[in-house]
Amino acid sequence: MTRVLIIDDHPIVLQGCRRMLEDVGVTDVIEAGDTRSGYRLFSGKRPDIVIVDLGLQDGGLGGLELIRRIRTDDIHVRILVFSMHSDPVIVARALQAGATGYVVKDTSPENFIEAFKKVRLGMRYLSDDLAMRVAFTNTPGRQNPLADLTPRELQTLSLLAEGKPYNRIAAELNVSYKTVVNVCSQLKQKLNVENLPELIRIAVQMLSAGP
Repeated sequence: MTRVLIIDDHPIVLQGCRRMLEDVGVTDVIEAGDTRSGYRLFSGKRPDIVIVDLGLQDGGLGGLELIRRIRTDDIHVRILVFSMHSDPVIVARALQAGATGYVVKDTSPENFIEAFKKVRLGMRYLSDDLAMRVAFTNTPGRQNPLADLTPRELQTLSLLAEGKPYNRIAAELNVSYKTVVNVCSQLKQKLNVENLPELIRIAVQMLSAGP
């Protein structure tokens, strides 16, 4: 049986996480409202997975330091960050501290469950747009060319990397074919590429370069 520890100072988030976990059959769930009690529960209960909010701060023990302590104590524990922060620098720091996966709080319940399932299996999880942002953040000597991209442009770039044609992308994003053409034209300009094959190549490189 999988035991999960959720560390978050918002009761609604704790309740929502518990319900989503119960929907996939996880019933052994323990909760903490701050980092220090969360660390004590981790030490005493030894959960298989820890879900933690990075924004917590209790007497100098913040979310990142909590992740480091937990990872130092148990190299096998799976840690899923559930945070409002989508800044790639913050995401990269969480992964470097020892997080297994990272999901933002405005994600859908389906994406949260996907993240949880992958982390439970010991797999890394980042959404496609976060993976690309972090990849460019970790590329030495380069500014982040994704910083100015819109969510729609990031989604389109992710689907291009999966080899999907314009009509499939339009269907998945629920937009017109012409919109996809226009978005790809904007991407070429922003990423300084001349044609679609080069744009697809860059998209694939960004995904494969993820942490």
